[in-house]
Amino acid sequence: MSQPLVKKDDDRDDEAEYSPFLGIEKGAVLQEARVFNDPQLDARRCSQVITKLLYLLNQGETFTKTEATEVFFSVTKLFQSRDLGLRRMVYLIIKELSPSADEVIIVTSSLMKDMNSKTDMYRANAIRVLCRITDGTLLTQIERYLKQAIVDKNPVVASAALVSGIHILQTNPEIVKRWSNEVQEAVQSRAALVQFHALALLHQIRQNDRLAVSKLVTSLTRGNVRSPLAQCLLIRYTSQVIRESGNNTQSGDRPFYDYLESCLRHKSEMVIFEAARAITELNGVTSRELTPAITVLQLFLSSSKPVLRFAAVRTLNKVAMTHPMAVTNCNIDMESLLSDQNRSIATLAITTLLKTGNESSVDRLMKQITNFMSDIADEFKIVVVEAIRSLCLKFPLKYRSLMNFLSNILREEGGFDYKKAVVDSIVILIRDIPDAKESGLLHLCEFIEDCEFTYLSTQILHFLGVEGPKTSDPSKYIRYIYNRVHLENATVRAGAVSTLAKFGAAVDELKPRIFILLRRCLFDSDDEVRDRATLYLNTLGGDGSVVETDKDVKDFLFGSFDIPLVNLETSLKNYEPSEEAFDIDSVPREVKSQPLAEKKAPGKKPTGLGAPPSGPPSTADAYERLLLSIPEFANFGKLFKSSEPVELTEAETEYAVNVVKHIFDRHVVFQYNCTNTIPEQLLEDVIVIVDASEAEEFSEVFSKPLRSLPYDSPGQTFVGFEKPEGLSIAGKFSNVLKFIVKEVLVPFILGTHCGFSLC
Repeated sequence: MSQPLVKKDDDRDDEAEYSPFLGIEKGAVLQEARVFNDPQLDARRCSQVITKLLYLLNQGETFTKTEATEVFFSVTKLFQSRDLGLRRMVYLIIKELSPSADEVIIVTSSLMKDMNSKTDMYRANAIRVLCRITDGTLLTQIERYLKQAIVDKNPVVASAALVSGIHILQTNPEIVKRWSNEVQEAVQSRAALVQFHALALLHQIRQNDRLAVSKLVTSLTRGNVRSPLAQCLLIRYTSQVIRESGNNTQSGDRPFYDYLESCLRHKSEMVIFEAARAITELNGVTSRELTPAITVLQLFLSSSKPVLRFAAVRTLNKVAMTHPMAVTNCNIDMESLLSDQNRSIATLAITTLLKTGNESSVDRLMKQITNFMSDIADEFKIVVVEAIRSLCLKFPLKYRSLMNFLSNILREEGGFDYKKAVVDSIVILIRDIPDAKESGLLHLCEFIEDCEFTYLSTQILHFLGVEGPKTSDPSKYIRYIYNRVHLENATVRAGAVSTLAKFGAAVDELKPRIFILLRRCLFDSDDEVRDRATLYLNTLGGDGSVVETDKDVKDFLFGSFDIPLVNLETSLKNYEPSEEAFDIDSVPREVKSQPLAEKKAPGKKPTGLGAPPSGPPSTADAYERLLLSIPEFANFGKLFKSSEPVELTEAETEYAVNVVKHIFDRHVVFQYNCTNTIPEQLLEDVIVIVDASEAEEFSEVFSKPLRSLPYDSPGQTFVGFEKPEGLSIAGKFSNVLKFIVKEVLVPFILGTHCGFSLC
């Protein structure tokens, strides 16, 4: 039955309802494939069946060897059809099925016949398919035809041969390198796509020879590259040569930079933008060199094309991080983008303005942002909040208007990540701007009255306990804190009790009042709240006298707790009551992975936006001591930050692995916490092989394997990388866990793949 027509701009809550492939099954499609064997072929129906087969393959559906073979032999019978559309579908399905070496022979003669056909469409597609499914032996036989195809007058055939060469280069580079003369000739082609593909292939052939690449770029920048696509490629290759040679900051004759600047006057907008972006990304570029690039980007800001506006404002946003003064001339144009229908453009515009604006423009920007915030998603709001925080640190005298703005958006609807970003910004401003402390703390107090996230409430209470007693009038915060004891859940109530105790220990005038409030907490319905109240009353002295010295009390309440809570819990469970008191110094400080039983227990892990991080804040010092105890990492300097553990495997897998990322100034250390869950096996020489091919700025400097990993005994293996100093860079790392399994004294190697991103 035909589906109703739907206009393109109609909202579609469920795209699946409009999919022509909804509900198709592999078995049914394989039954339909019998149509390929009909004496009278129906080209339209055959094309529809092939389309369904291609859909299944691209959705990850796998065919058995028998199923794939049957489909392949059925499809080969369709070569007898003269329908152009069906023939193109046949080429596609053969390429996707990737037949075995024995099966390739069946279609080789048909494809070679098509490769010499007078129909250009046949020739181009036959070349693509042959180069995709054949091995090096057959390639040598058809190499002569491929060379001829590269310089063919028909651009479709030439591009097909060049693209095939790019693919072949990965598996049979020695064959493709013999085509240099033909590819060099194709670079001079008048066809845009041919020139583009030829330049890409020629660069890949020479990419391992830096001098050859430099000569290629030099010759082409002096010549006439007609294709805008090829020109964009040439601009990228030129930037690469400049970076590798390091001559972009030299005075005098600079042909490469002059070429980039000349591309700013090209008639193609694509080439102009590529050149402008390349100039802004040059190392050590000066403000004078940036000026022509900034000028053309400013023109793009007022373009009628959204893609140009987005590209320009995104590039200017990056430039503002290193050269904010160079972007100030574009501020008026960017202010007009705040009302842009594309919210991504508007968000980039406002964050760029916040980076480049001066102190006098802060109030005006705040008024514009207020209306802007309600129209964007949370992820965009977080970007704006971080930019506002940076602006406030840049102009501390404007903290009142910026703090009021952050307070107002806290009261609006939003998810956990968004609210946490706002709270974190307020906390940073309180710590870095002394005048903002009291107003900021009051804003946080007002927020927790309506805060729906337990984790944020407890973190704010903890921060209040540290900073509140240092203000001129600490008593005004007591009401907000004590209200949490009556109006919140048990976790927040316990946090409020701890915060009250900190006020009592730090402010002598508040002690009597705190004692009264803590005594009331002794009747709470929750054990944790009652226990904390009892502990703090005994510590402070419930009768008005301090049981311990002021120093001991403050160390107990405000000192850093450098013992992992998991280790403390384990030690307490193992402690046997005796006349000898429990010695906290006996608790090991070494960080351990989550116990296996707890990891596998269902329902143990908190969920939801308010879920606290899996590791306690006090583990930071323990991480640093652990890394310093390893000689290879001891000279990395001070640990800047450690991430929360990121699970790399599912909870039900045989080998559980999570990673903690430790950030130093010039290094990154990955700590892989591994657990063996198989009682009958012992793992030895456990190591993680990290693939950093998608993180080019990082270079591996050390890897520390784990010699032995018994059952249910967590252990760590480490990999260290060096990164550029002081730069904020991102990379994607793929990981392979390798180890030796010993079972009944028979060793063999296994591997488990896992991956994560570093941002």
